[in-house]
Amino acid sequence: MTDFDASLPYNDLPDLPPPAELVETTEILKRCIRARVALAELKQAAELIPNSAVLVNALPLLEARASSEIENIVTTTDKLFEFADIAEDRADAATKEALRYRTALYEGTKMVQRGMLTADMAIQICSTIKGMELDIRADSGTTLKSRMTGEVIYTPPVGQKLIIDKLDNLARFMHEAEDIDPLVRMAIQHYQFEAIHPFVDGNGRTGRILNILFLVQLGLLDSPILYLSRYIIQNKAAYYRLLKLVTHEQDWASWILFILDGVEETCTWTTDKIKSIRELMDHTGQFVQNRLPKTYTWELVEVLFKQPYCRIGNLVDAGVAKRQTASVYLKQLCEIGVLREVKSGRETIFVHPKYIELLTGEENVWVYYSGVETDAIEESPQQA
Repeated sequence: MTDFDASLPYNDLPDLPPPAELVETTEILKRCIRARVALAELKQAAELIPNSAVLVNALPLLEARASSEIENIVTTTDKLFEFADIAEDRADAATKEALRYRTALYEGTKMVQRGMLTADMAIQICSTIKGMELDIRADSGTTLKSRMTGEVIYTPPVGQKLIIDKLDNLARFMHEAEDIDPLVRMAIQHYQFEAIHPFVDGNGRTGRILNILFLVQLGLLDSPILYLSRYIIQNKAAYYRLLKLVTHEQDWASWILFILDGVEETCTWTTDKIKSIRELMDHTGQFVQNRLPKTYTWELVEVLFKQPYCRIGNLVDAGVAKRQTASVYLKQLCEIGVLREVKSGRETIFVHPKYIELLTGEENVWVYYSGVETDAIEESPQQA
């Protein structure tokens, strides 16, 4: 489609599915196998973490930060972790918006565990991200422009009924095209959702959440821990270029291969991250048990890894200790170098530096606590 006019609404956006010969090439099918293996290994690695809340609290926050960064909503991982609990209302606007992304991811996961993805679900997800009630676009005038030149690069379909019809077709494709590999379906639905562009704002983040929820819905993931936005940030120019190629030339193969590579790479990286988290948990448990034998419980260690910023109330809520004793425990952990006490406004929070460094670092490595032998840990503290 070489005569595509980006300034005109793309009301002729083709319905799904695309022609089979465009999305079922030999190379795509080979790449699907590799990506599915990596996805299965990620799911298995997640099951080895004793408390699923460790991953469910941490990894979606990293996804929230990265997905928001794609839309030039910039916050820091430190801020996200700091305000992820009771202090969210004190966060700056960018951090609040990224935290709403995490909330939308949580709520969407609960919804797909009860039923199939629908257009109404997408509306709820986008409304949560934006913090206001939204509906499908009804007015014309929405365009996507180059941030560098201001040139119109795409004009999505107009007309609320047409947009709803396109979303309904997308939902049917996601649920009914069972002859197409799920990861290929995910790649196709991601393009189609972005091309429909059903909302005035929040489409990119909503579409990326739908990717993860689709995998949870099919049982390929148990929780929303696929940190795919990291890959998109690292390959942002290719991401937008390949979206454009589907629109202009129906080049589905290049787009699908890009997403499959992203799934494989992200799964491998996240699997390594999870293994490192587990190793650090075991090492921390052993260290605390050796240095503070009267204080140590595995439940205490789990609280320290549910999120890297801990409050007295977190220990109380987990049933680890009553408030006064919990305060003593946290201060003891500061004394031996596991935590660091910092002020956040009027509140005292306890930072877990090694965990933050592991979560936010590109390399999945961590450093032993001072004075601890570096021999391999043969037995996890929770199993001792």
